Parts: sequence; structure tokens; C-alpha cells
Amino acid sequence: MTLEELGYTAELENFRKEKNLESFGVGRVILEHKERFIVKTIIAELEAELLGNLRFTANCKKDLPAVGDWVAISEYDEGKALIHSVFPRHSILQRKAVGKQGETQIIATNIDVGLIVQSVNRDFNVNRIERYLTICNATKIEPIIVLSKIDLIEKHELEQLLAQLNKRIKGVLIVALSNQSKIGLDKIKSKLSKGKTYCLLGSSGVGKSTIINNLVGKQLMNTGEISKSIDRGKHITTHRELIISEYGILIDNPGMREVGIINSDEGLAITFDTVVELSRNCKFNDCTHTNEKGCAILKAVDSGEIDAASYDNFQKMEREKYFFDSSIAERKKKDKNFGKMIKNVKKQRKFDKF
Repeated sequence: MTLEELGYTAELENFRKEKNLESFGVGRVILEHKERFIVKTIIAELEAELLGNLRFTANCKKDLPAVGDWVAISEYDEGKALIHSVFPRHSILQRKAVGKQGETQIIATNIDVGLIVQSVNRDFNVNRIERYLTICNATKIEPIIVLSKIDLIEKHELEQLLAQLNKRIKGVLIVALSNQSKIGLDKIKSKLSKGKTYCLLGSSGVGKSTIINNLVGKQLMNTGEISKSIDRGKHITTHRELIISEYGILIDNPGMREVGIINSDEGLAITFDTVVELSRNCKFNDCTHTNEKGCAILKAVDSGEIDAASYDNFQKMEREKYFFDSSIAERKKKDKNFGKMIKNVKKQRKFDKF
């Protein structure tokens, strides 16, 4: 195995030289759990921890290593290593942290393609697919939609679901897949290549781990049997993990119940490009696209040019983005005020000595 097969690029090597990191080893984070890491090099998999300086100089959790990151390491014992530096990321797949205002959660880094997996039975939800598209488009990750478990429905039902998708989503490859008969698997394989990184995204039980097992041709990931009562697999994956295969680098993820939108102006603009394009034709520059006369978007919704459900979803995500931005601004203000308070306390203590 070479570093290039792990996804290493000339840009990363240039950074290594510029920062005088040539005396350190290079590896890629393939597993992270509670700030403990497994780092893959060309010859070994090492248990790694953060160097104290790296931990304490991090401004937020986003500055710490995540699955997919390239890191500079030094081995200090057999199978053990310290992480000294995190290399620049060419993409960061992230969402709003669950239950935390104004905070983000990194899903994975240095991703080339996002495989958005939705099962065609109870999990199918076009609104959720548009959310995944938005977080992929926000960081220039190419999306591919995979409709799994097509063997559980009739052919005409699949055609109806595809029609729903094609009505709302343009220019994105859609693959209908059966993990049982392997229909659609060759189409996915044809889109994968060595040295590229692919992240599987979707809810619990949609078959992400089974897709990985079928791609690599053996049981690498644990999977659950399909529940006959609800037609879905049991949730198995509990942490993010990076797998090396002849078809590239694959990242499995725990199922995500929430895909919260962060400051994703570009992601929304690409996912809902028709909405953004038509907004330029509105009569008023400050049009809110809610009730104004002369609104090109509302006119397009009324005529059917824009799907009404898709526009409702766009508006909801716009509000989430605004709320997220407001939360960040409020937190920065509080941090600034807290910093001033600490400075004043230190100043007062200095005067109290005399």
C-alpha cells in the first residue's frame, strides 16, 4: 500500500515540507472515539493520542483530528503514537451539533464523494435527501443518491419514488440498489476509484454497512438482520470508521437522526439553484419570497415550476441557517464579554497588591 492509495496528495506533501514536518511520520485517522484515535500508515495501524500542546492550542473541537484527517505523528512505543499536527483539509463534512446551539459536529474530512443512502421503504424522505445534498454541496463534495432495499417494494412503487426524486432534484446520480441480489452494485463500483474517499450517509438500518461489505467482497462491518415488522436493519455502527479497499477509501457512519444545517449559503444555493436563480427576477431587491407581489419564486411555485414541498424545505433550512448564525454571533459576544471580565479581574488584583 502507498500513501497515495490512502488519499495522500502533492498538496499535502508540500504542506509537510513548508511546515518542516518531514522528520515526523504521516498517517490518516481511520477511527476516532472520545479523543482516542487509530491512525493508518503504509505499514501499520497505530493507537494515537494528542500531543498536549495540540490539545491546549485548539480553539474548539473542530481544530482536533477527525476521521479522514491526515496527521503528523511520532511513534513512542510499539503500536503507539503521538499526533503533533493536523494537515489542511480539502473538505469538511459537518452538521449542527445535536442539542447544542451554534456548535458544529464534524462527520468526516477530506471526502471526495458522499453516498447518500436511503431505503425505499419506511426511511424514504426527499426532504432529508435535500438536507444531505446541502451539507455535501457546502464543501464541494460530489453527492450520489443510493436507494437501497429495492427488493422490498414492487417495480411500479420504485418508479414512483424515482419520479418524486427527479421532480425535485436535478443533476445528481441516483442508483437503485438491492443488497440481496446486488442489482445496482456494479453501477456504484463504476463510480469509485483508488485514492478517492467516499463517505456513506444515512439513517440507521438503511444498509450502509452492508453496502461496504458487498463492495469489499467480505464481512468487514457488522450488520443486523432485517426486522420483519418494520422492514429495516438493526442499528449496528456506533462510530465512524475508515476502510481501505480496491475501490477507494470508504467511511461508514453511525445513523444520523438529525441533519442540522449550519452556515451553508453555498450548499443551499447549489442544492436549490432554481430558487436562487429565480430570486434575481423578483420585483423588489429585499423580497422575502413569502407574500410580496411580483415575487418570481412564489409565481414559480404557483405555476408548478418549483415544487411547493421543496420550497417549504428550503425555507425551513434557511431559517435554521439564520438561527445558527445568530447563535454563533451571540456566543462570540459572550466570549468577548467574558474575556473583558477576566482582564478586568486580573487588573484589579494587580492594583489590590499595593
